[in-house]
Amino acid sequence: MGHASLTVTDQNFETEVLKSDKPVLVDFWAEWCGPCRAVGPIVEELAGEQKAVLKVGKLDVDANQETSARFNVMSIPTMILFQGGVEVKRIVGAMPKDRILAQIQPYLGQPTVA
Repeated sequence: MGHASLTVTDQNFETEVLKSDKPVLVDFWAEWCGPCRAVGPIVEELAGEQKAVLKVGKLDVDANQETSARFNVMSIPTMILFQGGVEVKRIVGAMPKDRILAQIQPYLGQPTVA
């Protein structure tokens, strides 16, 4: 199964995240971080389920230190929701999917119900 999330880097951050027309949830993570690996599958599920209203990216903090420093990411996992090029929500630490969704839901457009 392919990844629903996209890989965000220092190079494509502006294009993929700041200039996105949809809110973008960026998961700041690293290979060596245990809690990050726990959150990984949840992030992928959210990416798949919310793709109509949300874009999800994963940023490896070791490979992309410029962006991590720019947003003061001190501990990982940290997820930052960007909307219109600005940070609107920051979630630090691993937590269950329903809690993550509850925190970002207010910023997501509601799918229209016929």
